[in-house]
Amino acid sequence: MSLHTEWIRYGKNGEQLGYLAKPERLPNGQPAVIVLQEIWGVDDHIQNVANRFAEAGYVALAPDLYAIDGKRKEGFEADAIDAVKKFLETVPPQVWNDTEARDRAMETLPEPQRTQVRRTFGALFGGLNLDAYNEQLLAASSFLRDTYPGSQGQPVVSIGFCMGGGLSARLATLDPKLAGAVIFYGQAPGEDRIASIQCPIRGFYASLDPRITDAVPAFAEQMQKAGKDFRYRVYEGAHHAFFNDSRASYHPQAARSAFAEVLTFFNQVTGGV
Repeated sequence: MSLHTEWIRYGKNGEQLGYLAKPERLPNGQPAVIVLQEIWGVDDHIQNVANRFAEAGYVALAPDLYAIDGKRKEGFEADAIDAVKKFLETVPPQVWNDTEARDRAMETLPEPQRTQVRRTFGALFGGLNLDAYNEQLLAASSFLRDTYPGSQGQPVVSIGFCMGGGLSARLATLDPKLAGAVIFYGQAPGEDRIASIQCPIRGFYASLDPRITDAVPAFAEQMQKAGKDFRYRVYEGAHHAFFNDSRASYHPQAARSAFAEVLTFFNQVTGGV
């Protein structure tokens, strides 16, 4: 299928930036998917995921949450994030969260690469405040539902990965018109936010990702008590980020299974057969 893809500006004053993909030949009036980034931003992988949903007949928008007025915030530039990725690929995973071991590894980098990696690593992992993105999340759903001709008046759903998984769940607490939300190995919203969820949610998790997965049963119980629709699957033998085919954690069987379930779910909640 031929796709139309572009980086667009949207929002009240065009202050938001995002990657948009849609089927080239389909008429306007298609349902829309908001694709929410991993901590690495709207990189090639996230753009590829948006393309996959466009190939399935959706308008797909991946908001660049690190952009302000169309430009990346300082420290969040694409080349700076790529440098952090490449650094982490050179050290064992257990070093990632070991401050002393990580600092020793960073000391081996030449300047100015060392300073750049330290700065951007701190910016990315210095504390994740999901509330900081509320306005951008709502701007994306409003744009797709109310403004963009390709999806105007049609259902909007969301999907996110890692950081974006938590944000997809967060959007479900913020937007009462959201038709459905999918979480891939992301943080669940706090219990105090569950009452505001109006749409069904699906979650996909990895057995070898206890930091995230161990909290899911409690979230499921809270959702059930509140009368909300939440179903989830845990893939045995899969690691965090099992859907990302650009990382060593990629688990093709889990990724295939999850993507098929997501497409079925989105088709159901957007009015498909």
